[in-house]
Amino acid sequence: MICILLVAGHGTILETQIKSDVTGLYAHLTGVPKALLPGVGGKKILDFWWETVNTRQLFSEVYLVTNADKYKHYERWATANDFPVENVVNDGSTTLDDRLGAVADLELAIRSRQLQDDIMVIAGDMLCADQNFDIAQVIRFFKSKPGELAIYYELESGEKSYTRGIVEVCPNTHRVMRFLEKPQEGITASRLASVVFYCLRKESLPYISEFLIQHPDVNDRTFGKFWEWLINEEKVPVYGMKLPTGFQLIGQVGLSDYTKWLAHYSSKQQLSPSKPITCRSYARVGLMGNPSDGFNGKTIAMSIANFWAEVTLMESQTLVLLPHPLNDPTEFGSLQDLFQISRKEGYLGGLRLLQATCKKFYQFCSEQGIALSKQNFTLKYDTNIPRQVGLAGSSAIVSATLKCLMKFYNITDNDLPKPIRANFILNVETDELFITAGLQDRVVQVYEGLVYMDFNKQLIDERGYGEYIPLDMSDLPLFWLAYLGDPSDSGRIHSNVRQCWLNGDSAVVEAMKSFAELTDQARSVYTDDCLGPGNLKMVQLARVFGSAVKLPGSGGAVVGLCMDPERLVEMKRAFQEAGCVFCLIVPYDPSVQSQS
Repeated sequence: MICILLVAGHGTILETQIKSDVTGLYAHLTGVPKALLPGVGGKKILDFWWETVNTRQLFSEVYLVTNADKYKHYERWATANDFPVENVVNDGSTTLDDRLGAVADLELAIRSRQLQDDIMVIAGDMLCADQNFDIAQVIRFFKSKPGELAIYYELESGEKSYTRGIVEVCPNTHRVMRFLEKPQEGITASRLASVVFYCLRKESLPYISEFLIQHPDVNDRTFGKFWEWLINEEKVPVYGMKLPTGFQLIGQVGLSDYTKWLAHYSSKQQLSPSKPITCRSYARVGLMGNPSDGFNGKTIAMSIANFWAEVTLMESQTLVLLPHPLNDPTEFGSLQDLFQISRKEGYLGGLRLLQATCKKFYQFCSEQGIALSKQNFTLKYDTNIPRQVGLAGSSAIVSATLKCLMKFYNITDNDLPKPIRANFILNVETDELFITAGLQDRVVQVYEGLVYMDFNKQLIDERGYGEYIPLDMSDLPLFWLAYLGDPSDSGRIHSNVRQCWLNGDSAVVEAMKSFAELTDQARSVYTDDCLGPGNLKMVQLARVFGSAVKLPGSGGAVVGLCMDPERLVEMKRAFQEAGCVFCLIVPYDPSVQSQS
């Protein structure tokens, strides 16, 4: 692949304003080409792009196209920065009036150097907010698609779509369906801005000459017009890839805009390292319908503030996953201590959840056309969710990890919407770690609060997720929770029943349909052996005190309602004397948290 950096524009507005500035602050920049002006981090703008593409592993050659007026500046720059001077292409123009136009400059480089390879085109005078994005990831995505590639980013709140080239991208195929050059307000709802950062297949290069033949006016020879023609008229397949960072082409702005965006991006760069990102996800209790979420049923579940998983991400030189001192032990008091801990808690701590989430996150972003920055981080986690009692402790760690990664890499809700996020968390557990699970836990941990969930098969098949509706939490009764002090693996209770359902067992299929209406109607599916003596003991104990009771998850805990305060106190003592942990549930209401 060959990279071409374009710096042939005539920056009359910016250059004129620098020259006429009366403050004297910018006198040293008089006559300096736009691409050699200071950029983010103190580097020249072009220095950043040269450092980004200067690798033989990715590009066989890199060319720079400039104009005759500024050629000597770039020749000196090339000598000082180990750029091959023979690869600096002079387009012969000296003023704005005799300019060739950006597309013609690209064609000149291809024709004069007889280039016959895939081409990456970048504007060398473009400010970039993130100095660490992975250009290798861009190339991999380009090579995976049967077409050209256009890089875009999501406009910030102060930016107007009518000042940029806007793309409409299909979220499933990532194909650019329409390109709009500086559209008027109301023409499109898209806020995805294309930048001068493209990849073209060698077999598509003839389109450039064809475009120039059809567009002799230099004012039409912009990349915005070219992509509008190629995508909207010629119907050439062009795919979009998002960089989670901002771009500003300073050739089109004046001094105030240049200094404003430079200061804005520089402040982002200074704030980005170091401040740790901490995110929590909460345990949940299934109140009705579980576990029909794994069988196209309906459920209602609630996140609870009593128990949580917390993940902290800190930027670091290398990528580090820190083991939890209790859940991922590496030191033991003795061989007997190792034996006791391993027998009770097994060998599977939370470290595998962090690793699997990171792996799946990178895979998701690569497949979705989202280029990530080359920043490393350290992840650590903590949790107080009791293990193996069916309170969604594993998915809480995955969910909190995903929140941290999204914040760190600036991945928005548009990039990873809530319903898809729940699928992502489930896939981490089922595909990567082979944990038996359904969608309910992941949905309620993403949406938080009290959530109604319909996992209708037709909806799942058509769009990949069900119907999820947050419910009002203002008049909730008082729930209690009890769990075993020595539980078993919560995944076991699901396993045999799911296999029967997959095998088409009529009793299980019919029971799961009934679950969508009322959980108790499917009680017969789960035999005493399946539920286990510990779960049955807790259910029976609650019923002695007249409390409504059910399993909130896959086993090891029960959740109930007791409207009589005196009996609630008696029941609490009875559970504690039976060796169980008992607590009153504190619902987690995200609307209250956001207000506070």
